Amino acid sequence: MFLRLRQLCLVAGQLEPVVDSLSAVFGVPVCHRDPEVGRFGLHNALLALGTSFVEVVAPTLEGTAAGRYLQRRGGDGGYMVILDTDDLPHWRLHVADIGVRIAAPLALGDYEGAQLHPQDTGGALLEINTTRGGTDLLGAYGPAGPHWQQAVCTDRVESIVGAVLQGPDPARLAARWGQILQRPVVRHGDEWRVAVDNAVLRFVSAVDGRGEGLSGIDLRVTDGPAILRSARERGCIGGDGGVQIGGVRFGWDAAVP
Repeated sequence: MFLRLRQLCLVAGQLEPVVDSLSAVFGVPVCHRDPEVGRFGLHNALLALGTSFVEVVAPTLEGTAAGRYLQRRGGDGGYMVILDTDDLPHWRLHVADIGVRIAAPLALGDYEGAQLHPQDTGGALLEINTTRGGTDLLGAYGPAGPHWQQAVCTDRVESIVGAVLQGPDPARLAARWGQILQRPVVRHGDEWRVAVDNAVLRFVSAVDGRGEGLSGIDLRVTDGPAILRSARERGCIGGDGGVQIGGVRFGWDAAVP
């Protein structure tokens, strides 16, 4: 049974500026726009970074969960951590056993998923999903559409290798995610880490006043200088000198696989 980090979702007040910056900085096109998210009062775009994805969603209606999240966190930022597996029934039973509610069961064609209740997980929305025929990382992946492979370009980015979740008590947050994902928690300096099959989730203290959330995405890059040049041209360099897009820091200096 595998459990892989497959997709990270950002939420933005305006969709296209964030999508345009991601595309320009990382040198990748949009691979899919999913009309199904309209039922949640959203529109979206996905970009492939290797065989994983960054999604951006933005509200199209008042009163959406995403809109409330934007208000709560004070603007654009990380929204969801999405894992895929070949045994979704195992994870449904497991989360029920440990008292984690499924906030939204998802099903469309060959794709099924379970979004877990954020009050039971902390940190960010967490989804575990499966797609028939998706064991191969270059095979089917429902949320990315039928032709996502044609949009893969690794001239600048090879893959996503991790995510950073922040909170006031990162040790406690890491312990909860380790319990949910059935993975050990390892302390590494001032942060705590939970590894899945292809990536590492890092848990750090929230120091920006925005509370709990997905604050960073770790990459394995093939052309860091080109990324930084494009980021500077678009005004996407944060105060620490790193790439900042959609309220999330994109880095490739973390000691992760």
